[in-house]
Amino acid sequence: MEQRLIYHFLDDDELLRITNRIKEIEKTTAGEICVTIKEHRHFLKKKKSIIDLAKEEFSRLGINKTRDGTGILIFILLEDRKFYILADDGINAKIPQSVWDSIRDEMQGMFVKGEFCKGILHGLTEVGKILNTHFPYKPDDTNEISDRVRIES
Repeated sequence: MEQRLIYHFLDDDELLRITNRIKEIEKTTAGEICVTIKEHRHFLKKKKSIIDLAKEEFSRLGINKTRDGTGILIFILLEDRKFYILADDGINAKIPQSVWDSIRDEMQGMFVKGEFCKGILHGLTEVGKILNTHFPYKPDDTNEISDRVRIES
């Protein structure tokens, strides 16, 4: 039986570390962070850009429906070796895309070295710092999006 593509990049312990980092970060912010790792692009979506695929996932998961528009998605497409950080309107009103692009570039540098878990954890930490500064935790905050890493074949 062929091993899933995800396991060429991350093992189960690393996936758990990523999920736990999301949980830690969300204790300090009203933001909702989601990481989706897609192993392969569906053949009907071969012509779509990574941004369009991230937007579809963002909507499909309901990240665009958080109470204050404070959802953020790190969308990774393994087969194409591409990823994108997509923030909701509430975040984009305060944080320019260039900030996410900068975090993306830092993550990319780690990915190139084969440090996939380190790159994702770094990206999450940086996203968390920004969300904590601009969208601090609220006493009535609820976890609107699952913290688990989503993996799809």
